[in-house]
Amino acid sequence: MISESMRNTVRAKGLGALMKGAGLVTRFIPIPQPTLLVGPGSSGRLGQAVAGFGHRKILIVTDSIISKLGLLNSLTDALTAGGAQFVVFDEITADAPIPLIQKGIDFFQEHDCDAIVAFGGGSSMDASKAIAVAVANPKPLNQLAGYLKGLHAPVKIYAVPTTAGTGSEVTVAAVISDPVNHKKLVIVDPRMVPKMAALDPTLMTGLPPHITAATGIDALTHAIEAFVGNWTTSYSDGMALSAVGLIFENLRTAYTDGKNLEAREKMSLASTYAGFAFTRANVGYVHAIAHQFGGLYHTPHGLANAIMLPFVLKYSHPVIVGRLALLAVAARVGTPGEDDEVLAQKFLDAVDQLNHDLGIPTFLAALKESDIPALAKAACHEAHTGYPVPRYMSQQECEDLIRKALPPKVAPAKAAPAKKGKKAVG
Repeated sequence: MISESMRNTVRAKGLGALMKGAGLVTRFIPIPQPTLLVGPGSSGRLGQAVAGFGHRKILIVTDSIISKLGLLNSLTDALTAGGAQFVVFDEITADAPIPLIQKGIDFFQEHDCDAIVAFGGGSSMDASKAIAVAVANPKPLNQLAGYLKGLHAPVKIYAVPTTAGTGSEVTVAAVISDPVNHKKLVIVDPRMVPKMAALDPTLMTGLPPHITAATGIDALTHAIEAFVGNWTTSYSDGMALSAVGLIFENLRTAYTDGKNLEAREKMSLASTYAGFAFTRANVGYVHAIAHQFGGLYHTPHGLANAIMLPFVLKYSHPVIVGRLALLAVAARVGTPGEDDEVLAQKFLDAVDQLNHDLGIPTFLAALKESDIPALAKAACHEAHTGYPVPRYMSQQECEDLIRKALPPKVAPAKAAPAKKGKKAVG
């Protein structure tokens, strides 16, 4: 249980002490772990379990595509069979903007719900968490951003992820977007962790390859940043290394053969393990920069992470050689006993190669030179007030790093030489 005195201490210190607040969350505050149901059909098993918990009415939060494709059927059939009452809010869009979340809050209250099932990708997960916190703590969503801003516990959440990337089904955070100020807001509260989560690979077999790629690298970024930062624990290290191993073993297969249930299930586990890791050890500059890309350009979060990950790793390389070496062994691109510098370079090369194999671009098409100073300033503010980055960078260094993601300049087409006319015959 979080004491009120601890909560007040964190609130009173303000934004400048968010780093300390995060340290309290990751080190001293108990973080619950959801009951995990894993394997084909687990979404139905979650529905059976939730139906038996005696909720008055359950709100299912998802998006219209999932609803139209019938992916909810296993869950809703199980809820119906168990006699549970539920309603569906299927209006979630990318980035979970504040006005849409407010609409979800109103929907929850109008239908007299008392629990939420988050069903979908990261946006559905984050929107569900934000709704759960705001319903219990009725105040503007931007006032709930930060660490432990809610006095009352959120309503109960259950999760069914349909992508293997965010790990949000096991984390303490929700990222939402403020469309007015063009920025991302992060709500952090250990009580937002879902009570139960279903990792059902059958729900992921229809994901397009580019989404499989971006979400997979999102999970990889979570694991890597948790492992190389300054808040690592033996628990977070174990989870991060397990996630990295599973991703390098299975992401390419999931990308090229989307219906491979084994690869999908292992990627789901990897995403969850990475979620466990960064819940304890947090993230770093990759996320700080990616959040700014998402807020300004609406860049999908996984894609933004994938583009920036190689650049940030190479910047941090001098101070994390030993950690990179361990990651190389976990990814099976090097062997124990090799020189750490050799292993570190092998891992950096392996990340580059993985991005290439998955069709990840090396640049952000939307990025503009004129936006870079503001992007860097916001990214540094986020990183330096909340993330245990292994190597600090100045705003100028951050600008230079972001500049590496600029789209290549296209040379103007040369005008075709004028055709010489025929001489008149006199």
